[in-house]
Amino acid sequence: MNTVSPNIFVRDIHKTISFYTELGFDLVLTVPETGEPDFAMMVSGSVTFMFQTFSSLGEELPDISRKDGGSLLLYIQIKGIRALFDRLKDKVTVLKGLEKTFYGATEFSIRDINNYVLTFAEDE
Repeated sequence: MNTVSPNIFVRDIHKTISFYTELGFDLVLTVPETGEPDFAMMVSGSVTFMFQTFSSLGEELPDISRKDGGSLLLYIQIKGIRALFDRLKDKVTVLKGLEKTFYGATEFSIRDINNYVLTFAEDE
């Protein structure tokens, strides 16, 4: 195994792209390339997220929940955590502010616009 790239299901791909652009991600691909996208790939450093609309699933993969959010937390290691927190804290829903954990990482957690939890961490 080399990497993991979560495919995250969302209701509004445009709002999702805007939200993750604000977090520092770059849009690298949409499908289709022109018109209304059903899929987007976004990258920041070595982190890749794929976003796909619930509607594009149709009846395929009925075991995938069609509810916003999920029973998961996306843990993202970064550099410059304090600068990122300062830039985002008034623009997103902060679930847990900056704090040093018992295992030595500095972290904060936010909720994205699709109700997924993102925790950013840095070993300072």
